[in-house]
Amino acid sequence: MLESQKHAFWQALLVTILIFGIGILLGFILENWRTSKIDLLAQESEIDLLDIKLQSEIYSESDFDCGSAVEENINFAERVFEEAKLLEKYDSASRLTEDVKIQHKKYDVLRAMLLLNSQRIKERCNAEYYEIVYFYQFNEPSLDTKSKQNVFSKMLMDFKERKGSEVLLIPMSGDNGVVSINLIMESYGISVKDLPVIVVNGELKIKEIMSVDEFEESIENGFVDNVIRL
Repeated sequence: MLESQKHAFWQALLVTILIFGIGILLGFILENWRTSKIDLLAQESEIDLLDIKLQSEIYSESDFDCGSAVEENINFAERVFEEAKLLEKYDSASRLTEDVKIQHKKYDVLRAMLLLNSQRIKERCNAEYYEIVYFYQFNEPSLDTKSKQNVFSKMLMDFKERKGSEVLLIPMSGDNGVVSINLIMESYGISVKDLPVIVVNGELKIKEIMSVDEFEESIENGFVDNVIRL
């Protein structure tokens, strides 16, 4: 009887060790896969940074076709947005690492340059698309802030789906210490403690939760409550 109990104990121990070892191996494989995807996004963001820098010089110094410029800028913004979403997805299963934080900063810089390009295009072409900048808190937002940001994100995505290519949506974290973004926020009278904040066409500042219909009404006439005209 005692011998049988010892045998069962060693069997259970071996099974436990085997399961634990498989778990570690799978975790190692998953982490390597996630790291490789983040590295790929890092390379893509480097190319995007060079690309948008050249675009900015073209919009500043050369003649360009307004229709193509508007379309390309909106398409570029959507591609960068999808890449950033993938970055968050790949790291969602673990705590944020320094590498991931750096990648987020790169995408924030890309978005800041997108905004400047958009402003140049709208100035030179009298383009009529909605330019929506969404400043949010990235680093350890409180539960209340996270909840509000989830509502804002859903509202903006619904509006983007409703309006399609009429909307240039540029979300960027306002608490990552990127100097250019800090300067942009200062120009709109926004501080980190105000986040999240939505700025539309550089004219309207929205800080309170509202429905998609109220949001659409607010950016068309500015008469909805809690909308500040800059």
